[in-house]
Amino acid sequence: MKENAPEKIPEAAPRAFPAVIPMEARHLPQVCDIEEECFPIPWSRREFEREFRENKLAIYFVACDGGKVIGYAGMWHVVNEGHITNIAVREGHRRKGVGNALVKALVDEAVRREMIGLTLEVRISNERAQRLYARHGFKVEGFRKNYYADTHEDAIIMWKYI
Repeated sequence: MKENAPEKIPEAAPRAFPAVIPMEARHLPQVCDIEEECFPIPWSRREFEREFRENKLAIYFVACDGGKVIGYAGMWHVVNEGHITNIAVREGHRRKGVGNALVKALVDEAVRREMIGLTLEVRISNERAQRLYARHGFKVEGFRKNYYADTHEDAIIMWKYI
């Protein structure tokens, strides 16, 4: 009598990490916590609420691990262009693909909405973010002198044409 081969158990589909979803009002407290953790001059909760509830141009996504928001990204859809306003990832989740997933979500949304391109400003000293954006096809197009109020640091203007 032949031995029965063990039943092959199908593998679970790999879970996409992180889950990137449209931001909802329930995410605001965690988004504000991340903002305060990441930026020397953070946006206030009131600014985020106004952005989320009143700004018809605003598009925001959050990256989640389980029920916890670990990053967020936003942009404004102005006429036929996107202006990325902010991207931030919690300290313990950096260099794990979260920022990459958030930028991809913004680019995908820009394509879906048929924008002609995306632009952003980034600190001249933030080489890590510049490399992230370059991996997604953003290119340096100019500079803004003394752009950041906290340090008067210059900003690099980057564009990705779609």
